[in-house]
Amino acid sequence: MKTLESNLKRRSFLKMGAAGIAGLAAGSLSGKETPPSQSVEQTRKGSFVYRTLGRTGLTLPVVSMGVMNADNPELVRAALDKGIVLLDTANVYQRGRNETMIGAVLKGRPRDSYVIATKVPAESTSEEYLRNFEVSLGRLGLDFVDILHVHDCSSKEAVMSEPVLKALEKIKRDGRARFVGVSTHSNEPAVIRAVVEGKFHDVVLTAYNFRQRHREDIQRAIAEAAAAGVGIIAMKTQAGRFWDKERQKPINMKAALKWALSNPNVTTAIPGMTTFDQLELDLSVMEDLTLSREEKLALHLEDEIPGSGLYCQQCGACLSACRESLPLPALMRSFMYAYGHRNYGAAYDLLQELDLPASPCADCGLCTVRCVQGFDVAARVREIVRLKDLPADLFA
Repeated sequence: MKTLESNLKRRSFLKMGAAGIAGLAAGSLSGKETPPSQSVEQTRKGSFVYRTLGRTGLTLPVVSMGVMNADNPELVRAALDKGIVLLDTANVYQRGRNETMIGAVLKGRPRDSYVIATKVPAESTSEEYLRNFEVSLGRLGLDFVDILHVHDCSSKEAVMSEPVLKALEKIKRDGRARFVGVSTHSNEPAVIRAVVEGKFHDVVLTAYNFRQRHREDIQRAIAEAAAAGVGIIAMKTQAGRFWDKERQKPINMKAALKWALSNPNVTTAIPGMTTFDQLELDLSVMEDLTLSREEKLALHLEDEIPGSGLYCQQCGACLSACRESLPLPALMRSFMYAYGHRNYGAAYDLLQELDLPASPCADCGLCTVRCVQGFDVAARVREIVRLKDLPADLFA
């Protein structure tokens, strides 16, 4: 049963309405109200750099925490204690355990000391979406989240799905989410522009990194969104973490994160953190956001190495060439989860969602797929699908 104090806080929050929520966000975390028309502004406090998340008014450190791969509550506590404000999770991460773990960490912390973003996949009905969102709230132990994203949108149609918009409208009206947005792993420019055109969502969480071949188009779309007051959060900033499957050649994590944050229209990034060393490294980026010459060279910005890296562009150029009509971008994402992040559970869960033949790529002979990045797609598919038939309890 809720205490009298929490009920009063809840009623006060609901009375604020949409305009008041933006003011609360700015006031509780930045000490000032940000006009909705104001674009991204940057301030520094000590070693931390802060930017404003579009019209939400939320002022956040430019480094936030992606919690998808984290399973150590002490790491999340350390991140909050060191000054990180935004924690990003999702309804599907670690089959719900991620939200539960975050909820346990947050217990007893002042509600205005952190910002929670979670993601719920689109459903065919408003009722289904609402039910899944309520599950997320229950796991987190919260009355409301700060940002609710529609998970993994890849088209304008997904952004403007009527049942989902109806659910989001109710959630926001009821004070169960302060702001709403979408996340996108592919076709990012079109998704971002659909958000701008729709004038409904407050935030976009987009894949954005130095390995994307269409990064200039993404940058243009991000600039258009920022000008319209849409807050931009960057993910996948480290592009898979390694240049090789064997994990012998790490990508320069600091340089990769700096590259994403060098775009002033990106408010914050959510690099995935699973160790205390990664936490310290990511926070150290704020000491100096300028990319040095050595860091630029380390990212191979001018001399991309064909076939290297684990990050798939999710461009879909390979799809028409596949004789088996395999969902190749999703398979490549699973490959990155497994060999880039060693998150075999996420790789396994994604494979279970795909409609795959018994032995993909086994009987094709010479593969007709030519990846724009030079990946040996058939070899990667054959390797990753071996996870699919393993017992589920191995990944529990």
